[in-house]
Amino acid sequence: MGKEDERQDNSAPVSSSSDQGEASYTQEFVDEAIRDSVRWIIWYLRRLVQAGDIYSRQLNKEFQVSQPQLSCLLALREYGPLSLSRLAKYILVNPSTVTGIIDRLEQKKLVTRMRSSLDRRVITIELTETGEQFVAAAPPPIPKSISKGLLRLSPRETKDIVKSLATLVAMLEEGSANDHF
Repeated sequence: MGKEDERQDNSAPVSSSSDQGEASYTQEFVDEAIRDSVRWIIWYLRRLVQAGDIYSRQLNKEFQVSQPQLSCLLALREYGPLSLSRLAKYILVNPSTVTGIIDRLEQKKLVTRMRSSLDRRVITIELTETGEQFVAAAPPPIPKSISKGLLRLSPRETKDIVKSLATLVAMLEEGSANDHF
């Protein structure tokens, strides 16, 4: 029986050559993932969440800012002064959550709350000069390896990822009202 007959499951062989070992291993991993798609989709999602948690801890350690705090600062730089509710929408958190984030950023002197002169009930969040300087030198909101990797993809690969992620988010939004443990 030849090697081809032994591999009835269509998995890629692991090469003993050191230059092809990693590529063969990766192909074997991809082949297995295709055969057991749902399990692997869950695994990949968990791995992304784990990487996000690790990155957030690194941000906190090196820059004394959390990932949600950095997202707030970046949104304020991109869109200018924002209300708490608009800021919450941009960074995908509840308004009550963004209030705590802004409290911590205000303690760090990176943002300030400004009341409207026309309607004192309206409060907008603005970057301070210190906040502007911080954001100008800030790290990216996601690990550099992901942002650099995304830039290397072809337009078709990028489109496929966007489509797949949009499908997952749509599933999440469809089920969020009905999901129960």
